[in-house]
Amino acid sequence: MTIEAEKRTRRWPRLHLDIPIRVIVHGRSKTSVIVGRGNELNEGGMALTAGVELRLGDQTEIEFTPPYSGLPIRIRGVVRNRKGYRYGMEFVAEDRQESEQVARWRTMLGVMSTGSRAEESVPGT
Repeated sequence: MTIEAEKRTRRWPRLHLDIPIRVIVHGRSKTSVIVGRGNELNEGGMALTAGVELRLGDQTEIEFTPPYSGLPIRIRGVVRNRKGYRYGMEFVAEDRQESEQVARWRTMLGVMSTGSRAEESVPGT
């Protein structure tokens, strides 16, 4: 897919970055925390790379500190696509508190993307 076609088909512009993340996977008998890297970010989700086996539809929590922010965010995500250990995660909310967190995050990211070009790389924190 060309960059022009990608821009036409995406709901939100992507912010290319490289930030440390933690993927929290809740299993039946234990919770695992896997360290990974966030590669792309937009208002609806994140592309990340992590050494964990996830299937399409699996729910996890993703914890990261957004660029230019001091406070970490933990947000629920669902695996929407996968290529090797690179995952496309959609941010989802299951209750009012999570919905408010997602709305705050979307507002924050919208402000960040208007202040710089959306396809520009952002250094990790």
